[in-house]
Amino acid sequence: MNEASRGGGMEGALDGKDSDQTSMMSESCILVDNEDVAIGSLSKLESHYMAGSLHRAFSVLLFNSKDELLVQKRASSKITFPSVWANSCCSHPLMLEGGTEESVVDAAIRKMEQELGIPSSISSDWDYNPVGRFMYSSRWDSEWVEREIDHVLLVRADVEVAPNPNEIGAHEWVDMYELRRMVSQEGRWGDEVVAPWFKAIVKSYLPEGTDIDDAMRSRSNEILRFSRLSLKPGDTDAILSDLSNHRGKAEQHIQNGLGKITQKRLHAAMSHLFKGGGKRLRAMLPMLVGQAVGRGHEGHYVLGACIEIIHNFTLVHDDIMDQDPVRRGLRAVHVEFDDSTAINAGDAMLALSFEMLADSTHIDDEQLRPLVRSIGEMVRRVSEGQQEDFEFEERDHVSEEDYMSMIKGKTSAMFEMCARTGAIIAGASDEVVETMSEWGLMLGLCFQIMDDVIDLRSDTATLGKTSGSDISSGKRTIIALHALSSGKAMPAFEAAYGNEDATEEMIAAAVNDLEESGSLEYGWKRALEYHEAAHQALDKVNESDSLQVLRTITDFQMARIQ
Repeated sequence: MNEASRGGGMEGALDGKDSDQTSMMSESCILVDNEDVAIGSLSKLESHYMAGSLHRAFSVLLFNSKDELLVQKRASSKITFPSVWANSCCSHPLMLEGGTEESVVDAAIRKMEQELGIPSSISSDWDYNPVGRFMYSSRWDSEWVEREIDHVLLVRADVEVAPNPNEIGAHEWVDMYELRRMVSQEGRWGDEVVAPWFKAIVKSYLPEGTDIDDAMRSRSNEILRFSRLSLKPGDTDAILSDLSNHRGKAEQHIQNGLGKITQKRLHAAMSHLFKGGGKRLRAMLPMLVGQAVGRGHEGHYVLGACIEIIHNFTLVHDDIMDQDPVRRGLRAVHVEFDDSTAINAGDAMLALSFEMLADSTHIDDEQLRPLVRSIGEMVRRVSEGQQEDFEFEERDHVSEEDYMSMIKGKTSAMFEMCARTGAIIAGASDEVVETMSEWGLMLGLCFQIMDDVIDLRSDTATLGKTSGSDISSGKRTIIALHALSSGKAMPAFEAAYGNEDATEEMIAAAVNDLEESGSLEYGWKRALEYHEAAHQALDKVNESDSLQVLRTITDFQMARIQ
């Protein structure tokens, strides 16, 4: 674990960096809360080092009369995101003497003179169009990060630029066609690195078919929330492809374990859900964590297989309690067989998992006790969470706090223990074990809230279970709780919520109510908060290719809706 990430100093952070760039690291950035309200100031160095701090920023997009956009390649001397292509100008308004906040327009005028050589006497007469704001973070490397609420300014002017070579390595004017190729990294842009915030700006404020003049007239008070933006999102596909090997090995241990069951009908019931596919995320997590914080070995696959089997045991019993007929695109086990067989299959899955763990020759005896204790705690917490979820339907009032406590057990406990036990048998320190437990917990919270969102935004075929079933069954999800406490009139939602006879049309209308009321958006934003918290836990661990896999897994939770 990095010394600075444990609260150590920043000594040496700027060693070997360009002197002109380091001289600006003492400037005071404006710290803001999630609603862009100023809450203080911090040096540019402290705002961008290690975990960083959320601060205000701006991005200027300068168009000429031909609808060409000025883009720049940041100089190689830049401390953060060197040699990366970005928009015309981007930086930070400063906290001035006496606690005065520099405006984003004044900051833009100042920085365009310093970076692009455009005299303030010229740029101060331009019309700056504030089209919106967005919150994001993006990590450059193990030390440097951007965490900003970025104000987007569109401006049109025909002007000569004289770039400062200490700030800008290259620049050009691109038309809209070339801009699309640039942010998609097609053609000549394929080997270049394009700033993630620039891609987000183009996607959000200059979508396909946009008229530039119309874009400049648009205004939005909403703060778009992107959480983490990957510098190299193309890596995601490669990493997910590499996971197939881990998945296959964990799958083999699952099948070996199920092979112990000789009673044919019981074996068929226990194997049923595994035929429906699934990403086997829980089966892979122990190995992925082990590789990121220590030494991965065959025992991690055994451990992952055990937890995956326990997970499927909970799904079998969950479907019986909820009387859900479909799981992973298949008939639920209690429907395909019968209730008694399904209950028996679940019980056998739980017993089999502990048997597999004890039989493994890849897990040291001294590690077995903490593993059994952790997994036993996990099953207990999942059961407590499931019982709470079941009883919520009978209670007159369920608070958001109650809901979060429930999912910490029902869903997050399993992710938390995958990460914890994976770190334990990798030989990680107690401190790292706790850090990875925190990551798993935050990942699980994000995962469950995203499931709440996905249930309402996906169709049954895509979802693998009945779409909108959370509405008709009256589930107290974070979205439903927000809707119930909002005080807004939502007749379609009220008609379908808890109505087992609700038709697809009724559920579709209820989802529309949740969209228009902002309740679905509220759930999405809460998922983003836990997504960011999961990344902050990973920030405490030394960066590596293996840790990047965990970052990709974290990001994947926010991309499950296509």
